[in-house]
Amino acid sequence: MSLFIVVALTSCNYGETLQSYFVANQEAPNFVSIDIPISFISVENIEFTDDQKEAYESIDKLNMLGYTLSGDNQEEYKTELTKVQTLLKDEKYQELFRGGNSTDGKVVVKYIGDDDSIDELIIFGNANNRGFAVIRVLGDNMKPSKIIQLGDVVGKMSSDETAVEDFMKFFQFQ
Repeated sequence: MSLFIVVALTSCNYGETLQSYFVANQEAPNFVSIDIPISFISVENIEFTDDQKEAYESIDKLNMLGYTLSGDNQEEYKTELTKVQTLLKDEKYQELFRGGNSTDGKVVVKYIGDDDSIDELIIFGNANNRGFAVIRVLGDNMKPSKIIQLGDVVGKMSSDETAVEDFMKFFQFQ
């Protein structure tokens, strides 16, 4: 009976998830990883609308993972980019919007949840000359229609964490 249980448990293959991809690569070469509570991001000088304030307050933390492209890691970059794109094709992720172009790079925003409440928001961006980054936004009772309005104030947010500033700059395509 014990052998049966061990075989049954080890034969289950749930496949890689975005969360397991984060964990596996957080200390890997060419990757940068940051886990930060939303309270670390300064918003004192920002005037929020009521919807923006509600959206901001529904966020608990950000998990960020980025891959830095250099001259000697082009093939690895393509492999890692394909892995993330494949993970985000899972049907549990619903697309909120996409933007960018094939020359400069693209941004895709997806979420897990329903039209009334998001469990997880995923922002994925790749810049053809810099690399890619994935931000997982975790919170409680996040509303898609209100979260999307935070895009107007993201550039005004600041942090004492230099790495967070670098992530914010990554998503500002030139």
